[in-house]
Amino acid sequence: MALFERDTDIYRDRDALREDYQPEQLVGRDEELRTYQAAFQPVINGEQPNNVFLYGKTGVGKTAATKYLLSHLREDAAQYDDLDLTVILLNCDGLTSSYQISTRLVNTLRSESNQISTTGYPLASVYEMLWEELDDCGGTVLVVLDEIDHVNDDSILYQLPRARANGNLSEAKVGLIGISNDFSFRDDLSPKVKSSLCEQEIHFPAYNAENLRAILRQRAEVAFHEGVLSEEVIPLCAAYGAKDAGDARQSIDLLMKAGDLARDEQTEEITEEHVRRGRRALERGRIKEGINGLTEHGHLVLYALLTLDLEGETPIRSRDVRPRYTRFAELANRDPLVPRRMRDHLSELAMLGIVSVTERNEGRRGGTYREYALDMDVELILSAMSETIELVGVHDSVAPHVEDDEKMTMLSDFESA
Repeated sequence: MALFERDTDIYRDRDALREDYQPEQLVGRDEELRTYQAAFQPVINGEQPNNVFLYGKTGVGKTAATKYLLSHLREDAAQYDDLDLTVILLNCDGLTSSYQISTRLVNTLRSESNQISTTGYPLASVYEMLWEELDDCGGTVLVVLDEIDHVNDDSILYQLPRARANGNLSEAKVGLIGISNDFSFRDDLSPKVKSSLCEQEIHFPAYNAENLRAILRQRAEVAFHEGVLSEEVIPLCAAYGAKDAGDARQSIDLLMKAGDLARDEQTEEITEEHVRRGRRALERGRIKEGINGLTEHGHLVLYALLTLDLEGETPIRSRDVRPRYTRFAELANRDPLVPRRMRDHLSELAMLGIVSVTERNEGRRGGTYREYALDMDVELILSAMSETIELVGVHDSVAPHVEDDEKMTMLSDFESA
């Protein structure tokens, strides 16, 4: 008897729920697609392409819409003998400088035997190589920089859109498509970059529950066998996604997790209970990943807030978190951050959904300030902070939640923290 056998009771095509799946039609983005399509019209006309800037939260369809339209654009451009179109898609996650992006573009355009090193050249020399490669490519070149907000300097964002106008290119017509999850990224750009990059702006708002239901139904028809989903599954997945900032990716991931749970249990139907359990599992994974990605001082700030929360001191202002954080930093033999940098870590924790923030306004005399409180299960947070707790010691407030371990030092052995 085979150790592994195919199971075909739940899924028809599970890959239809994966992030890299490209549906035949995009639902819930008709208006944005019309605007985006119009922005690409100069390409088909053989004209200088527009520079397009897309912005909106994660999971609202920016990248999916880009890939969808570019796929059709390449297919339609192939019908014209006088039109030569090249598309370069580059995710900027991990690429923080114009130098890194420029070298990556050069190497994308070159053969494997003619790659350049990612260090050691003056930026001006890399630009010269890039212009040469683009002109050798010729025709229309669309450069897509996804997660463009990772770039810390805006040199490349000025140079690429204006390369032809500045006389750096004679054969190639380059269009830049920037995609950002950060609403404030545009505001931080220099005026000269903003005027070039943001020639055509398209905002992708969050999906509502109705949009998400339509997206999930479209994926489910491909992914699951008929009759597998109980009636409440798609509305519940959509409701959770709408609550989580209208993120379609989270809704689709939740649907897949519910399907996986049903398959693992060898049941014939995916139910509401599978969705609820799937959401708890995904939430645990997301929070643990977020905590693991924090810096050492981020962990110390979170540990300080956690102990204060367990002592009933929250909601609490950052100035009142600081003494506990400072003491923990000293116990870990680290220099405490200045108050502003410590507040930055509290803001990051809030962005991850680990901490809740409440704005307070006490009028002219008291002013406006923020209060922070824990917004996540204590055991879940502690499970992702074992190294920090071992480094600092077990505070009295968390002792009931931590298993006995001879490696752990109780903070009561130190000065009061």
